Amino acid sequence: MGWSTRQLADLAGTTLRTIRHYHDVGLLEEPERRANGYKSYGVQHLVRVLRIKRLTDLGLSLTQIAELGDADEHPEHALRVLDAELAGTIERLQRVRAELSVILKQAAPTDLPPSVGRAIADAELSPADRAFSVVLAQVLAPETMVRYTESLKGYVQDPVIVEFDNLPADADEPTRQSLAERMRGLRIVQEMQAIFPESVYADAPRGADYAIEATVRALVDLYNAAQIDVLVRMNPK
Repeated sequence: MGWSTRQLADLAGTTLRTIRHYHDVGLLEEPERRANGYKSYGVQHLVRVLRIKRLTDLGLSLTQIAELGDADEHPEHALRVLDAELAGTIERLQRVRAELSVILKQAAPTDLPPSVGRAIADAELSPADRAFSVVLAQVLAPETMVRYTESLKGYVQDPVIVEFDNLPADADEPTRQSLAERMRGLRIVQEMQAIFPESVYADAPRGADYAIEATVRALVDLYNAAQIDVLVRMNPK
């Protein structure tokens, strides 16, 4: 006398719904039926269910198991592929954990790389300057961003920078010119000009054109027309 569907599910440590699903997707053959019409499962069905359950627990999908056909008793190739995928996942998770450790220890922001996040967060940057730093971190070489953050250590906003941050879009020409000249003489500005020469985009990971377009879009989005004009005046050709 064989087992009922419920008994098979209980023996295999699964559910009636799972057994029925295996039937629906063609992974488990229908058993013979008793005289009363009820299904009667044998040992081969239990073995099959346990094998499917084991392979799914290891990470194979039902579709992958179906593709194995008769080779599912010891599907070496599929398991080696799965093992390689798991190794990659573990490596990625280890990198994530390492990054989380830095973020938690340094209370670093999550929108910046750990190597530069804390320094930028500690500097007295305006919201616009900080957001612009986020964009730079996405398009410039990591080495460039490290030099940038080094220059920000201990940085406190100069009154001239505060004036720039509050410059209205309709500021007149003399105000813009005066501000540009005063900003040009600031130490932090001179350091930034040294860090970001025109050639800074040459080693951008995704290419110079991509980096230039992204930074120009960010400038237009974050600063008003008068502020952008001041920035242009600071770098006369």
